[in-house]
Amino acid sequence: MRLVAIGEPSAWHMRRIGTCATSRGHAVEMVRWREMAACISPAATAVETFLPVALEEADVVVVRGMPGGGLEEVILRMDLLGRLAARGTPVINSPRSLETAIDKYLSLARLAAAGIAVPATVVAQDAGGIGRAWESLGGDAVVKPLFGSEGRGIERISTAAHLKPLQDAAGEAPEGIATYLQEFVPHGGWDVRILLIGEEVFAIRRSSTTDWRTNLARGGTAEPFAPPADWISLARRAAGVLEVEVAGVDILPASDGRVLVLEVNAVPGWRGLEAATGLDPTTALVRWAETRVRPLDG
Repeated sequence: MRLVAIGEPSAWHMRRIGTCATSRGHAVEMVRWREMAACISPAATAVETFLPVALEEADVVVVRGMPGGGLEEVILRMDLLGRLAARGTPVINSPRSLETAIDKYLSLARLAAAGIAVPATVVAQDAGGIGRAWESLGGDAVVKPLFGSEGRGIERISTAAHLKPLQDAAGEAPEGIATYLQEFVPHGGWDVRILLIGEEVFAIRRSSTTDWRTNLARGGTAEPFAPPADWISLARRAAGVLEVEVAGVDILPASDGRVLVLEVNAVPGWRGLEAATGLDPTTALVRWAETRVRPLDG
């Protein structure tokens, strides 16, 4: 199998995937997002080729990390993944699922439409809309970037004084500022990350005694966790709605008894999970990639 991993080659997950796949006898190439290119031949032959050559020859592509850059770069990079997938190269996760999962509003809207419990959420762009959204959420809301992970850029807005800078910034921006607000959900100081890789399930309980955010990147701690069967079913259902085959599903047991899906991450990390559990999601991922390779013709 010729596996191409897209991301920063020096990153922990990329190195782990490379080592694991190589040990299983596969050829591995690492490709940075900015190295991706393509060309279209004259219409008479209508041949589309991809660069570097590793992409052209890949049996399977594994995406590690979301594409950065400006709007044009992000669109181009997702387009290239989409064209690779359209010609039959398996991409994990699919470009369609990546585009949905990276957008917090779109992903939550689709989950809610499927009947999955999620926190009350409002998006607004101007100062007045932001104020009304905050009030509709009871004057205690969490503001998150529409795109982002690991708890970066997340703030709790529980007073009008905390809200004012957000409204001022939106008021000063000629086109407004896309603002994503979510109800603050009281909880017991912990949540659960369920990692789904094909048919395999891994889980940790994340907690914090110093912050309402439990993200490991923000100092939270992780421990092994055996989720109830209905939580696993909930995670699988959420991943299925967004068509994510390798998914990190964040589940929050709220103090009022609700069990909420906070997010479905289509490029989930597992470094903290591996350290906490001693399990090996990397091998599970490579095994899953092996099952996704197209059989040879004939």
